[in-house]
Amino acid sequence: MRFGRAAGPKRSTGPSRAPRGWRNRILAIGAAVLALPVAAGIAAPTAALASPAAPVKRGAFEELLVPSSMGPIKVQVQWAARGGNAGLYLLDGLRARDDRNAWSFETNALQQFGNDNISLIMPVGGQASFYADWYSPSNTNGQKFTYKWETFLTQELPAFLEGHGVSRTNNAIAGLSMGGSAALALAAYHRDQFRSAAAYSGYLNISAPGMREAIRIAMLDAGRFNVDSMAAPWSPAWLRMDPFVFAPQLRGLPMYISAASGLPGPYDKPAGAVGAFNTGNAMALEALSLVNTRAFQARLKTLGINAYFDFPNVGTHSWKYWESQLFASRKMFLDSTNGW
Repeated sequence: MRFGRAAGPKRSTGPSRAPRGWRNRILAIGAAVLALPVAAGIAAPTAALASPAAPVKRGAFEELLVPSSMGPIKVQVQWAARGGNAGLYLLDGLRARDDRNAWSFETNALQQFGNDNISLIMPVGGQASFYADWYSPSNTNGQKFTYKWETFLTQELPAFLEGHGVSRTNNAIAGLSMGGSAALALAAYHRDQFRSAAAYSGYLNISAPGMREAIRIAMLDAGRFNVDSMAAPWSPAWLRMDPFVFAPQLRGLPMYISAASGLPGPYDKPAGAVGAFNTGNAMALEALSLVNTRAFQARLKTLGINAYFDFPNVGTHSWKYWESQLFASRKMFLDSTNGW
């Protein structure tokens, strides 16, 4: 069974939260980490089912609606240039929208892989989900269904894509910020599906002091989501999501992990007070990501696990820097999946 193409509304950008006081500042920075003020957007309704589309063409771009326990999920796909079976899953940040995956319009990802024999798989939606299977619907915003994103990305979506020539076992995965920790988690627990993984500006120690409280604030700010509906405090489900905890399960997996200094670089050109405010937030977000990523690097070193780390001297928490990191990790994805 195949669902057809769907179109979404135009992009819009939402506000961000300003920190107050020393404790509130720490929590707000952590919250903003996941809120991605630079790339924030207001979610639009999920697209309706459409009539069957024309057969897929090699290298073509399509928007598909894929059945799931959460209802139909839009997935943007750029098919492999020469019909290869490899797939690269690209995960969004905390404010993931319901109309488009930001990788498809905030970066040149489509052009980067346009001539490669690997399909770009860009799921749409999942705001504040951490791409995890939740215990229950969020009880602070009237959510009508329970997030089951891990099930979707590792069972329902691969089964659907297999009917279109994408292998269940020949994939790579990458994500930024919230999507960075999720990419590592999905790769760690589904080694049969993913052959390499990348985390850009990720938060890779979510059990560190203050992080759960920061995540709680961020999820409430993003869409009034309740972190307790996702996982109980420091429960097995919570610890299962923390890259610092599940690090031993990453042994032998090719990984590309990056975080910049937070200092403004060539893509930071704020205009006016709003631009300056957003740039200031992006600097703080990236600095916190750098601390998390350095801690994760030390954790892997103690375990004797290899990974490639990149720590640029300049760069903030914003899309153009992630675009560059995607290109820097492109060879790893293509090598691990034979997607050249």
